[in-house]
Amino acid sequence: MSTTNPQSETQADEVAPRSRWSRRRPAEGTPAAAARARRRSKQRRRLANVAGLMAALVLTGAVYSTLAPGAQAADEGSESSAEAAGRELYERSCISCHGENLEGVPNRGPSLIGVGEAAVYFQVHTGRMPLIRQEAQAPDKPAIFSDEEIDQLMAYVQANGGGPTLPSGDLRDGDLAAGGELFRLNCAQCHNFVGEGGALSSGKYAPSLEDANDLEIYTAMLSGPENMPVFGDNQLTPEEKRSIINYVQTITDMPDPGGAGIGRIGPVSEGLVIWVVGVAALLFGIFWMGSKA
Repeated sequence: MSTTNPQSETQADEVAPRSRWSRRRPAEGTPAAAARARRRSKQRRRLANVAGLMAALVLTGAVYSTLAPGAQAADEGSESSAEAAGRELYERSCISCHGENLEGVPNRGPSLIGVGEAAVYFQVHTGRMPLIRQEAQAPDKPAIFSDEEIDQLMAYVQANGGGPTLPSGDLRDGDLAAGGELFRLNCAQCHNFVGEGGALSSGKYAPSLEDANDLEIYTAMLSGPENMPVFGDNQLTPEEKRSIINYVQTITDMPDPGGAGIGRIGPVSEGLVIWVVGVAALLFGIFWMGSKA
């Protein structure tokens, strides 16, 4: 049989009203009421900010999903005939190494995004591309694309990747003396001071400039193929590039009124010829005089 303590029941009855009273709303005008109002205002502002952010995200997604397909269709519709033809050539001859979206393929070919039509002209017009096989350096060979096809490839790469464009005007309209100085300062270390080329490390080489046309030389400076550095307009101005081209083409076309040019590579070839020819002539004279004695 359990017994209850009347005193405990009385204390519980006194505590219960106090607990209910402590949860009641504070009286207006009191500090507690002001604090409670501030807390509720802050909560409402947070909820409003979250709701506004969600509404903005939903609206942005709806606008993008509505307009993006139309913009893409407009871009496809605005593709020129040259770009379309260039895309077909690219997908047939270049996509296996340079990727579907010009982004390149690891261990096969670099990205073409940003190289521009200048790099396309140099690589394709000199026959270096398409590449037959992976080598230390892409060799110079006859181009397999016609000039019209090269223009189409340039249009496609330029439209989708951007980059340096082809120059216009007379590319030999530069100072000859200044071009020679610039060439000796920036190019002669690899190409020889008369553009005959030379060997580099790891199976690479600087090609001869004897058969290069004006545009190939200009685009090579813009794109920096193989080990060649890029000479953008910040490194060499267009006028300085034209001066270099004028120098290279002048010494290439210059006749040799004094006799054979012997490659125009300087005292090495000249000394070799003098040694071989001179010693041979000297020995011939000795044997001839000996036979007459």
